[in-house]
Amino acid sequence: MSRALPKYNKRRVAIIGGAAAVALSGAVIAGSALAGTPSKSSGDNARTLAASPGTITCQDVASKLPAIPASAQAEVTRNLTLLQTQIQEADNRLQSTVGQGGPNFVNNAILGPLKDKRVSTINRIATAIGRTAAKPTGLDALAPCTLNAGGANTGNGNAGKAGSGAAANTAAPSADTAAGGQAAGASAAGTITCPDVASKLPAIPASAQAEVTRNLTLLQTQIQEADNRLQSTVGQGGPNFVNNAILGPLKDKRVSTINRIATAIGRTAAKPTGLDSLAACTLTK
Repeated sequence: MSRALPKYNKRRVAIIGGAAAVALSGAVIAGSALAGTPSKSSGDNARTLAASPGTITCQDVASKLPAIPASAQAEVTRNLTLLQTQIQEADNRLQSTVGQGGPNFVNNAILGPLKDKRVSTINRIATAIGRTAAKPTGLDALAPCTLNAGGANTGNGNAGKAGSGAAANTAAPSADTAAGGQAAGASAAGTITCPDVASKLPAIPASAQAEVTRNLTLLQTQIQEADNRLQSTVGQGGPNFVNNAILGPLKDKRVSTINRIATAIGRTAAKPTGLDSLAACTLTK
């Protein structure tokens, strides 16, 4: 025999049932809203794909050069560096103009102007060599670059395979400096100045060019790293901190790198001597 619920129990059941219905309808609304909203991660993935237009690949120049006369070394190295800068600038523009222009935009606005710049720079390299030796010919064929839309840059311009360690045109500026044979980064902490190495080298055999250029680049990197540390440690340590923690280690690295340069040249020509005297750098305030 069923018992009738008291009135207050009926009201309680009604309230609970109503709350459940509201909660259920809220879940349905929330679920519908979520279903219609793309996930943040999917949006991020789409943006990543859109921002990957490919990479610019250029032919190696340094490895195609003949033996470089000592008198032309600084100018040749400077222009090899310029080739690398031109590629970096073109690649930056490629990344910043994704989606712009028509189907020929990359060829007309990026690859075409890059080729023209490379023709001029390569001609300056050939002219520099030709002042005191046979002028190399046919280097203009190395000027055109291509768009590698499939992924990583397989030939970062003049450096052959960037990341593979085959240096060539990732060449450092003349010697181990960005300009004028002196490496300097102006700041309140002072600047690190190192002797020029490239201008002190003898004629570099063609077989040693890539290795020499790679190590000239490394000299520049070492100075940049030391300069960065100089700026980031202002006020730290005692009076000998810069000498002991920055200039001393920099000299040791430069000694090893300069010795590798001399060894590379010495494999097929007279090994240069006395280059160790160029290892020490100074702080100029």
